[in-house]
Amino acid sequence: MIYAIDENAQAKAPGPGGWRLEHSYAALPAVLHVAVGPTAVRAPRVVAWNRTLAEELGLDAEGLAGADGGGGAGAEIFAGNVLPPGSAPLAQAYAGHQYGHFTTLGDGRAILLGEQITPRGERFDVQLKGAGPTPFSRRGDGRATLGAMMREYVISEAMHALGIPTTRSLAVVATGEEVWRQDGARPGAVLTRVAASHIRVGTFEWVAARRDEAALRALVAYTVQRHYPERAGAENLPLALLEGVGERQARLMAQWMGVGFVHGVMNTDNMALSGETIDYGPCAFMEAYDPATVFSSIDRDGRYAYGNQPQIAQWNIARLAEALLTVLHPQEEQAIALANGVIGRFGEGFQRHWLAGMRRKLGLFNEEPEDGALVEALLAWMHATKADFTNTWAELETLAAGAEGELGVWRARWQARLARQPQGAEEAGRLRRANCPAVIPRNHRVEEALAAAEQGEVGVMERLLAVLAAPYDHARAGAADVAEYRGPAADGGEGYRTFCGT
Repeated sequence: MIYAIDENAQAKAPGPGGWRLEHSYAALPAVLHVAVGPTAVRAPRVVAWNRTLAEELGLDAEGLAGADGGGGAGAEIFAGNVLPPGSAPLAQAYAGHQYGHFTTLGDGRAILLGEQITPRGERFDVQLKGAGPTPFSRRGDGRATLGAMMREYVISEAMHALGIPTTRSLAVVATGEEVWRQDGARPGAVLTRVAASHIRVGTFEWVAARRDEAALRALVAYTVQRHYPERAGAENLPLALLEGVGERQARLMAQWMGVGFVHGVMNTDNMALSGETIDYGPCAFMEAYDPATVFSSIDRDGRYAYGNQPQIAQWNIARLAEALLTVLHPQEEQAIALANGVIGRFGEGFQRHWLAGMRRKLGLFNEEPEDGALVEALLAWMHATKADFTNTWAELETLAAGAEGELGVWRARWQARLARQPQGAEEAGRLRRANCPAVIPRNHRVEEALAAAEQGEVGVMERLLAVLAAPYDHARAGAADVAEYRGPAADGGEGYRTFCGT
């Protein structure tokens, strides 16, 4: 074997700061990565520190951070000025279909330090984003703005609290340097991102484009071992991987759709094979329900609109299948048939997960054939009335009580449906509250926090994060200090746009 995942790494004593870094990805063929270190910054200062995540990773949360106060050892490490013990920094190579067009990419501003082994034996990539140029920077500066990195910190931690698989954010360090973008000079920052891995659809596209079958088979075996060990004994390992990825992505899309999340840039280099949400550039949360909702300033044709996300995920799975064709089966016709079988089942898998999620949001424990129509009727009413997606679901009982017209007719259908299940109203209510968030990262609140952070005031962001940490706590959501975060922008968010930050 040309790589090895050390299953006994947990037993090894951690180094200073609690670091226990492994480097199984670095043992993969050289076509997949290049060694490169971070570029030091002038005046690092920690502006966001995820103490809870640090402890989960087995790190010395107290000793590393100076974090709560700004400077110290943590700032130097999370800026890339000092490497943690055991680091072997590298940039990963990958390609991607960006807005449907194939291009070669790679980590142009991100550097993988290694894989932290947690006290529970779990393995997570620790990556510095905005840590300086790499061989893949394509004349870019390799840096990131404070606003963009804080956006990723806030949204990724909100997604985690919502129970949606996601990369996590450990720290954001202001660099003390300016970063120049189209809108002028902005404060620079480095984000420490934690992920199950950074293996993407585009990673496989990179190898396939080089017609390196040995490297492709090694990558397949590694990815299965790392993310789908239950499939490791499959007779056709590439097919088992494709099926596993398809199933996880179908579930992830259903989860996104259930909370109104719009990723904004679903290029194949932004689809992680682990099944996690990755890359929070122009993302945002839909407020008034409209399947055509787009926030990204560069998505002028609505390719990645809210309602298109399941179809785009299926399209991305098709690109993964193309990359795997040469190893799916020695006969091309058979390989294509196997690939098409997986691609064709994606829609069914998504619909199954989506409807299961919608049933929970309605308080339904069992299944009836007309449940899908019941959900679609409510969504049609939301669309026609421009109802707030999150608040409609969260307050459905109150909103529908005594309603007349279309909503009143729908409520009668819903109540009749609830009456046909053995569980009572109290149990149905508990199920609904556990699946309908009372709070989400409202776009104007996120912008407010980012603007304050760029001016050196992080208290606004800290208050927002505290609210977002318990999205399903409906009792707490009624408190005055939380209720103010529940409403949409005064102008309804009309014309709100996001930017990728590169």
